[in-house]
Amino acid sequence: MLRHSYFLMLVLLLTPVAGFARQTQGPDSPALTSVPELTAGFDLLYEQKFAEAREAFANWQSRNPDDPFGEVSVAAAYLFEELYLQGVLTSDFFLNDKKFLHGIDGKPNPERMRRFREALAQARQLARGRQKTNPKDAEVLFALTMAAGMESDEESILQKRHLDGLKRMKEANEYAKRLLAQNPDAADAYIAPGIANYIIGSQSAGTRFTLWFGGIHGNKKLGMEQLAKAAESGLYLKPFAKIVLALAARREKQDPLAQKLLRELTEQYPGNELFASEYANASAMPLQAAPAR
Repeated sequence: MLRHSYFLMLVLLLTPVAGFARQTQGPDSPALTSVPELTAGFDLLYEQKFAEAREAFANWQSRNPDDPFGEVSVAAAYLFEELYLQGVLTSDFFLNDKKFLHGIDGKPNPERMRRFREALAQARQLARGRQKTNPKDAEVLFALTMAAGMESDEESILQKRHLDGLKRMKEANEYAKRLLAQNPDAADAYIAPGIANYIIGSQSAGTRFTLWFGGIHGNKKLGMEQLAKAAESGLYLKPFAKIVLALAARREKQDPLAQKLLRELTEQYPGNELFASEYANASAMPLQAAPAR
């Protein structure tokens, strides 16, 4: 069961970064607000300019040394790069049940994972320092959710240590629920339950029955509806919601939806080879070079 439920960990990849973002939040809560500098950093990440994205996040962190957002974002850039290089967010991965249920082939890059864990450790330290003065601090909930969620991705998808990944997933889900309770109208928050519902709903009847006893339920249709809300109205994670929803749509043979989402991603990020390749695959047409920017 642990092996078959590994992909639940993808639920929490980057979720808190924008999962609870609201334009009404004040400047003291950048994890919940659309900040131009941070938006630019995430644009670099989606353009596959991972080193530049990390530099942007690190520069922001240097000017905001008490906030865990920058360190969490740096960690996210390392993890997203490894997931990209391992082909996780592709139709080759999603449409291959062996990969979809068991994880990557081979091993992740050890140096990249070391830097990823260092950034997570620093983010946790900053978050827990703030937690002493305000346990309900949204930045604290954000950082701790993010740290546990991304660690669960690493453990389960990349390292294939599914028991450890499941433990981190449960920890992250608890923090995410608390944060979502404070921000019920945040569109990107739908990414977490959306992926969980879709992946659990995709499992065999026997696996779903076992998960049900553990208090974990899923519904594919509901999951895709929740992902669609994030893909339509999300902030930092809107592109992430779109690629996940597009790949789920391909699994469900909903090609028009997949083509629409992938076309939008390709138009927004013309230099992203992954988006262009997936759009070509979904459209069954030759891949064309991205236009010069």
